[in-house]
Amino acid sequence: MIELTHIAAVWPLAASMATAVAVQGLREGRRRTVLNEALHELRRPLQAVALAVGPQSAPSDGGGDAIELAAAALERLDREINGGGPSAPIRGAVDGHSLVLAAVERWSERARVGGATLELRWNAGEATVGGDRCALAQALDNLIVNAIEHGGPTIVVSARLRAGALRIAVADSGRASRPRSRRGTTAATIERLSGRRRHGHGLGVVSKIAAAHEGQFALRRSPRGSLAVLELPLIEVGERWA
Repeated sequence: MIELTHIAAVWPLAASMATAVAVQGLREGRRRTVLNEALHELRRPLQAVALAVGPQSAPSDGGGDAIELAAAALERLDREINGGGPSAPIRGAVDGHSLVLAAVERWSERARVGGATLELRWNAGEATVGGDRCALAQALDNLIVNAIEHGGPTIVVSARLRAGALRIAVADSGRASRPRSRRGTTAATIERLSGRRRHGHGLGVVSKIAAAHEGQFALRRSPRGSLAVLELPLIEVGERWA
């Protein structure tokens, strides 16, 4: 039989633990509410942008557009907050040139606003890779934007064939002083949309996507600039990618 003195000794600790669990649950609930509210408010301007821009390129073109990529990211965030299994990636043959060209076109204006130039040098002929077109576009976006925000001012995206793979390289000429953004300008708005400077997330995304596509990713930094290389295995046209 448990003595009352033992119960009296244990009770304060048990009560403290129960209170801590309740407070933690309350905090998590509030955090989830705040995240859902932010997610809700983020959808509205993106819908307005989609309507203003109008119909974009068809998903089958291998490029992907910014609104489609944003929608995919929102779906992932929604599942992370509210639960639910990941959506199955749409895998298939992807035209390498269309993929890379679309990414460069998406971010050329961003480079200009940031005081940089963005150039594409394609030397891979007809190159077809296999996988999730949206994920591959996200990987390229991360590499290009990383160069724009942390490198520059001359950014070159090049592509060539190497040992049965499409080698995509994003090189910048090193950090350079740029004019500080002024409040109310497009550059200032872009800076706000860039978020707080937490390095590594974008490159981590690239590494995961490369691994999921049986490819490789490498990054080399030097005082003269950075070189990011993404290699993706080639497939034959009509070949099924699993």
